[in-house]
Amino acid sequence: MARKRRRLGEILVEWGIVTPADVNEALRIGQRDGLRIGETLVSLSLADEEDITKALATQYDMEYIDLDQNVVVPTELNLIPEDLVKRLNILPLKREDDGRLKIIITDPLDLETLDMLRFRLNCELSPTLASKSKMREFISRYIGSSMSIDKTIEQMDEDAEMQITGGDAILTEDSAPIIRLVTMIVGEAVRGRASDIHVEPMANRVRVRYRVDGVCIERDNIPKRMQGSVINRLKILAGIDLAEKRLPQDGRIKMKFGTSDIDFRVSCLPSYHGESMVLRILRPESVRLGIPSLGFGHEDLSRFLQIIKRPNGIFLVTGPTGSGKTTTLYAAINELNRPDRKIITAEDPVEYNFTGVNQVQVNDGIGLTFASILRAMLRQAPNVILVGEIRDLEVAQVAIQAALTGHLVFSTLHTNDAPSAITRLIDMGVKPFLVTNSVQAVMAQRLVRVICADCKEPSRDTDPKILRMLGFTPDEIENVTFSRGRGCSSCVGTGYRGRQGIFELMEMDNALRELAFNRGSLSELRRAAVATGMRTLLQDGRDKVRAGITTAEELVRITQAESLLTD
Repeated sequence: MARKRRRLGEILVEWGIVTPADVNEALRIGQRDGLRIGETLVSLSLADEEDITKALATQYDMEYIDLDQNVVVPTELNLIPEDLVKRLNILPLKREDDGRLKIIITDPLDLETLDMLRFRLNCELSPTLASKSKMREFISRYIGSSMSIDKTIEQMDEDAEMQITGGDAILTEDSAPIIRLVTMIVGEAVRGRASDIHVEPMANRVRVRYRVDGVCIERDNIPKRMQGSVINRLKILAGIDLAEKRLPQDGRIKMKFGTSDIDFRVSCLPSYHGESMVLRILRPESVRLGIPSLGFGHEDLSRFLQIIKRPNGIFLVTGPTGSGKTTTLYAAINELNRPDRKIITAEDPVEYNFTGVNQVQVNDGIGLTFASILRAMLRQAPNVILVGEIRDLEVAQVAIQAALTGHLVFSTLHTNDAPSAITRLIDMGVKPFLVTNSVQAVMAQRLVRVICADCKEPSRDTDPKILRMLGFTPDEIENVTFSRGRGCSSCVGTGYRGRQGIFELMEMDNALRELAFNRGSLSELRRAAVATGMRTLLQDGRDKVRAGITTAEELVRITQAESLLTD
């Protein structure tokens, strides 16, 4: 016997969105005006369109897709003409493993359209649901551009008037397709949650890649003949000298996407086949997520909050480039940013602006170095100082003097783990007694990709060799059910969406201070830190694998260095 479908009003009442009286009123008005109950509730402002769409998805046992939150990259757009996509308000996504075509629709009762598509495409469909307004906006703003990135290139190939002779062509009034192409590429990267756009000239093409969740994804190959115009367009946007092609250059771009103003930090580097450009996408919300969103375990979160609220000393965050050090320090600064505290930062470059924080941009060309800024800072009577990076002995000595004279100092170092920071400072030439008296804590971190919540499922297929290498016990390997992402439209088939940190927080105590004072070896410092309660990067990563936050394969990818694979 078929299961009876629940009523839309019942679902909304159960969710607490409307009351039974609201449902009855909407039914009465809808019957009078010939409207469905969902349309009536929206028109009466008793529920919003997204609530109705989610309830319809539940009612008809369909997947709901929020086009504002999910990364939707359609791979089967060529199956349906663009005018039909716009007229029917539908969006073909991708082929499923069973051969079905996954498609987004806005009305689960529009069976006529679904039957027409089955007949036209000669395949079964797997329909999902999105709201009408978001679908219309997505199609009008994005589908035209995402379909026409390749079309624009094709048209420029076919149009004789758009032929660009040589790789050093300068943009002219005939270059509108180049402008449109660059805008499309940048827009697609922003919508796809990319952190960087790489435009890389090669021998016979220009490769475009997006870095999403720390992994590069190749998007397009631009014809070699367009290289000069694309690079020049990016230079114009970034305010970079077009004529200079022999030296590295930096610039910034500010563009508006929807309601958000997004900054891009642009780096231009001369390479063998032409100038390579990287656009770092700077999203303000990424550094204002709050400390709890960084991925700390409960115990480490409590210790971290206690450390950053100490009145003086140095707190170091270590890790390789791209491990989230700046985001962590900005989160700490944001937590401490109160009217009763004066905070000054020295950064190279200033990536995000904070209201109430005095941020200074390093400029080595005029002698405005980290060390000179730090010395000037101390005459400004700050409570908290952030130094972008301790690069040499001079900066380290000034930072330590600031800590010893009553300031709380945050900074970063490039080391593999937390104990290495102590030996690195001593190797720089800092006296051991200064290190022991000034450093309060050191935290190493990495970023691991998080399993996509929309396609997360249990997995018993993890390679036992990987689990043994990560230190899981035989009992865990045999009995624990781990998780993985199956791959869906939200994660563009990768199984991962977003990243979290894994951390190694080492607080200095008497035993560690004595070892540092006596120039103890790295292995001795590490053993002492673990003995006093430091959880290693690998231990924290294992906890996140057990909790289903990430996968064992991802943890191996991040912690493959031998020094991190020892507890």
